[in-house]
Amino acid sequence: MEYDLKKINDFLFEVPKQGAMQVPLRIFASEKLIQKMKEDNAIQQGVNVAALPGIVNASIMLPDAHQGYGFSIGGVAGFKLEEGIITPGGIGFDINCGIRLLSTSLKKEQLSSKIKELIEIIFRNVPSGVGSSSKIRLSDSELNAVLEKGSKWAVAHGYGIEEDYEHCESYGSLAPADASKVSNKAKARGRDQLGTLGAGNHFLEIQYVDEIYQPEIAKRFGINEKNQITVMIHCGSRGLGHQVCSDYLRKMEDTYPDIMKRLPEKDLIYAPFNSQLGQDYFKGMSAAANYAWANRHIIAHFVRESFKPIFPDAELKTIYDVAHNIAKIEEHEVDGRKVKLILHRKGATRAFPPGHPEIPDAYREAGQPVIIPGSMGTASYLLVGTKEGMEQTFGSSAHGAGRVMSRHAALRQFRGEHVKSELEKNKIYVKAASWKGIAEEAPQVYKDIDEVIRATTKSGLSKAVARLRPMGVIKG
Repeated sequence: MEYDLKKINDFLFEVPKQGAMQVPLRIFASEKLIQKMKEDNAIQQGVNVAALPGIVNASIMLPDAHQGYGFSIGGVAGFKLEEGIITPGGIGFDINCGIRLLSTSLKKEQLSSKIKELIEIIFRNVPSGVGSSSKIRLSDSELNAVLEKGSKWAVAHGYGIEEDYEHCESYGSLAPADASKVSNKAKARGRDQLGTLGAGNHFLEIQYVDEIYQPEIAKRFGINEKNQITVMIHCGSRGLGHQVCSDYLRKMEDTYPDIMKRLPEKDLIYAPFNSQLGQDYFKGMSAAANYAWANRHIIAHFVRESFKPIFPDAELKTIYDVAHNIAKIEEHEVDGRKVKLILHRKGATRAFPPGHPEIPDAYREAGQPVIIPGSMGTASYLLVGTKEGMEQTFGSSAHGAGRVMSRHAALRQFRGEHVKSELEKNKIYVKAASWKGIAEEAPQVYKDIDEVIRATTKSGLSKAVARLRPMGVIKG
């Protein structure tokens, strides 16, 4: 359908409810970012989401939004539990792709001459690239336990400490998870990948604190001064999550052919949330999310081990871990009353305000940490959730810079060797499993992260706490 896009203010655009739409589409972006969205199919995808059954308030797109599978990447929607739906297209193939940020007791000057050595050690300890295999071998019962317990399984088996999952969204474990709802094929794909980085846009980055905007909140999060070293880990549920998504897409297509015929885009196929298939997918998706949290948790353990040969006394602490691709039951205000929703975030970061009961005790007074990475070679940001964001976007914020160029286009335009050389001229050391992986992730294929952060903060979705810049990057 055609859509009529209206500018509400400098950082909010809206397609009013029209045609089959149940609610309006609201896009939080600047003029510069909205132009990028007009160049692909993202806005139409947001309109399509607004027509799904049971949706409340609005279909939402965030400043980094771009075309995805079903939902735009950077899309958020809440559905009523009773008459609402659950859709893999609103979660994504890489279930619980997310970010874990670690603080360290080290300073930039301590690492400057050691960064290449450190990156090489981490690269050996954290398997990277397509199909990379883990050093961890899991029995059937152990894999099932990972799927049902997440980060808590990792701590019980000697990886990290309780404080790591206490500083983690949902404490690194979703209760609805049921390993029996994950196919044997998905389990086979995930069995040898726990503790691996993978490929695509996944990365592991050594950074330093370049700027602090909110000193008191920064200290509460473990950021004490400029030039402090941090570590950022971006990955998800690997082949297991991809297979869970694929399995349930096919099941929904086979079970609901009439729904398929009515959809404006087949990638939005869904199941009623309270149907048997909807519940099975929710439990399987939760299990894949737990696998992803365990995965990032174990990678963080390997990172700590990698620092020890060079910096034996260094302390590395988990600031926070957030999910980007997930659906969760959450309570939000709808038409003036609190309602439980099945909240879909695809390429979106949860950003809850101060005082929210789901925020860890240590951060509750300040608000939830929000981690928004840039592209390889540009800044990343640590932010904090706000009350205004809770009211406007169900407590959601951008999740990254957002691509402006496909991987195929990037390979036509960039050579990995040249990208690596240019980054090293800027004192950013890059190690990757392939030249192709570097070319696909060249900084130029992403939006301007500073513009994304400007739109995020000016629209009130999150407040900037600190800016982080890369020193060394590992890519799949």
